[in-house]
Amino acid sequence: MSELSVKEGLTAMEVASYLRRHPEFLNEFPDLAMALVLPREQGSAASLASYQLEVLRDKNRELNRRLQELIEVAHENETLMVRVHTLTLALMRAKTLPETANAIVAALTEDFHTDLVRLVLFRADPDLPAAEWLICEQAGVAGMPAFAEFFKRAEPLCGRVQQDKLDALFGDKAGEVHSTVLLPIDSLGLLAIGSHDENRFHPGMGTVFLKLIAEAVATAIGRFKN
Repeated sequence: MSELSVKEGLTAMEVASYLRRHPEFLNEFPDLAMALVLPREQGSAASLASYQLEVLRDKNRELNRRLQELIEVAHENETLMVRVHTLTLALMRAKTLPETANAIVAALTEDFHTDLVRLVLFRADPDLPAAEWLICEQAGVAGMPAFAEFFKRAEPLCGRVQQDKLDALFGDKAGEVHSTVLLPIDSLGLLAIGSHDENRFHPGMGTVFLKLIAEAVATAIGRFKN
């Protein structure tokens, strides 16, 4: 960096250091503030006042952008909350286990716009429908060794899962599933949601609403004992 030509031979670094320690300096010399010229990316120059104004405008644009993102997230969360509430009401209205199972799958398919849903129940019931979306495993966790670690963790699993899990849940449609959510339903089974979109579900997504869904489903199914 070249030196400034000043009376006491101060260097540019020393001048910059002084101004950092005395940010009010230009308040005492407003004419100097207006006379300073700052380089711009395009090669043109601007006064300090113009530069500061542009910086403030940039910050304002960034704040507006972040505010818009927060508003969009709030709208998405509100929509999700309404859907979870609707699902909960549907489960409360269901009077039997088959009605409850149908309400779960219908809500997730229609209201949450999911591609594939699988409900796994660790029980058998002659009144349950023989549906593609229902898997009854009377042996419980022991009958699904591929999911042993998942049940041990008892937390939602989001993203891509191993092929053996996809095959066990979705059968010949496993190839259509590119991202998945697995929800443990207490000790009653699990709920699987598969998507054709590989970006629909991912490990970094929030799980608050997923846990609410799992709790509502577990409570609803738990009303009907074996």
